[in-house]
Amino acid sequence: MGLKDIEKRIDQALKKDRPGSPIQPVRLERDSEFKFRCYPGISCFTNCCRNMNIILTPYDIIRIKTRLGLTSDLFLRLYTKPEILGITGLPVARLLMLEELDGKCPFVTPDGCQIYTDRPVSCRYYPIGIASLRQQEKHAGEEEEFFFVVKEEHCKGFEEPTSWTVDSWRADQEADLYDAMNRGWLELILRKRSFGEETEMPPRARELFYMATTNMERFRKFIFESRFLDTYIIKETVLKRILNDDVELMKFGFNYLNVAIFGAESDIIKLKPEILDKTVKQIIKKRKKRQKRLERIKKGRR
Repeated sequence: MGLKDIEKRIDQALKKDRPGSPIQPVRLERDSEFKFRCYPGISCFTNCCRNMNIILTPYDIIRIKTRLGLTSDLFLRLYTKPEILGITGLPVARLLMLEELDGKCPFVTPDGCQIYTDRPVSCRYYPIGIASLRQQEKHAGEEEEFFFVVKEEHCKGFEEPTSWTVDSWRADQEADLYDAMNRGWLELILRKRSFGEETEMPPRARELFYMATTNMERFRKFIFESRFLDTYIIKETVLKRILNDDVELMKFGFNYLNVAIFGAESDIIKLKPEILDKTVKQIIKKRKKRQKRLERIKKGRR
């Protein structure tokens, strides 16, 4: 990828030349400085908490549903809507805004956010946005992260004198913790994106992906109450960790999806030898059947 192509990709990520865009066309690095402060009493307080397009990450869902004392099923039904994520074709959960209240977030009040200490990672980053640029030369497959400012017209926080660097803001907002927790999920998204939009995910794989990334209770039941453990070899220490710990189960889910959907290798979960042999034989049988059919077609027969 040449320099001009890289600059073009950056401009697209920063949405340059789009009139009315709140995204400032300046690329920020981790040590870049900006001024911002939001607090109760500022004239625009909570104005940004409406009409947002927030895709909830797996860790977001665990934190919020635990904070509310809800099961995943009930939380997803009350507060989210499933949708397909862009060109990846992967199912995700989007936080529902209250249309009857002018698109307000369901957790915001005049006094602020009801779930502030457990708010989603996208809220933690605001007013900083994060983008990535895939390296296609020397470090093929790697993602270079960079940042930008989201500056909405109504926001008075930028007039405050408090200074931050991108890194100090991330640390203050605990964004690093959330990034670490969601890294496995993002890697799955990037892996699927690398296959291209034309590679469609089968319905069953979509169901597995959505369950393992949004609904820990249902995923745990799937592991311990189905034939799952007859199919996979999993260390006893891992089974003990995921039995009652949603975060450990979430991390295990990332490994499982890499194996089950993308055919990756894992030290955490492996197909039992007999199941692997059976799967290989089925694949070979299907290939031979398809080859015979193609040969018949070439000879003018069906």
